[in-house]
Amino acid sequence: MDEAAPDSTRVLLLGTGAGPTPKPGRNPTAAALLHGKSSYIVDCGNGVGLQLARAGIPFSSLRALLITHHHLDHVADFGTLVSQAWTQLEAPVAMIGPPPLKRMSVLYQELYAIDLASRVAEEHRRPLAELMDVREITGSGVCFADGSVRIRHTPVRHGSIEHAFAYRFDCTDRSVVFSGDTAYSPELAEFARGAHTLVHEAVFLPALNGAAIGGKHSSRTLDRIVRVHSSVEQAARVAHQANVVRLVLSPLTPAGGVSDAEWAEVAARHFGGEIVVGRDLLET
Repeated sequence: MDEAAPDSTRVLLLGTGAGPTPKPGRNPTAAALLHGKSSYIVDCGNGVGLQLARAGIPFSSLRALLITHHHLDHVADFGTLVSQAWTQLEAPVAMIGPPPLKRMSVLYQELYAIDLASRVAEEHRRPLAELMDVREITGSGVCFADGSVRIRHTPVRHGSIEHAFAYRFDCTDRSVVFSGDTAYSPELAEFARGAHTLVHEAVFLPALNGAAIGGKHSSRTLDRIVRVHSSVEQAARVAHQANVVRLVLSPLTPAGGVSDAEWAEVAARHFGGEIVVGRDLLET
């Protein structure tokens, strides 16, 4: 990570492709908020550790890992990331998300018990469990604070998922909100009110059809996407209602076939501020 001012806050997009199926050019959902020399990861889709390495973000900078909800493309590398950071961590990482996060951390350690135990015995590492500060959240409130960064969570609407959250980072120099996966939510606009940056998922509805989605249940899949996610128009309306400065569209559905200009043109009909179309390893 480049040397940064103590109050410098940036957003780094690590994965901007929605859904668990691998997509050329876009990793599954993950982002990092970078503040000074610390990093805070929002969602942990497959490959997030490699993306951090590609971006030059040291694992030693990890302070918190936040999960918005328990869909595979958001949580697949939940335990793996901390394992990859193991030898570089000096203090536990706060691992925050909805239930059953604590049970998941136990099961992860059971799944890889042979490897974890051998590294403790042979390399004299600190037990991995001591570096996993797992905190389950429900409702809304403050879920993390470390002096320069305060993180709040609030529920969002995501179909049958009981606990799905948006997160707001209030830093010394600016505030940033991550929507998570959500249907259109006026409550989210209120939660994001006055923030500088809103990172909001987006669906480009005209590009969704049977050929794009594939499979014999494509119409059912399309119906679900429309019901539990936000269109680019809706994401832009939330940004307008919240009066944010910058809207970052990520993750994107579909992951290909729509140009940046098309995404931005539709969003600009409903939001007059700065619009950034997400791509992997973009820092803003």
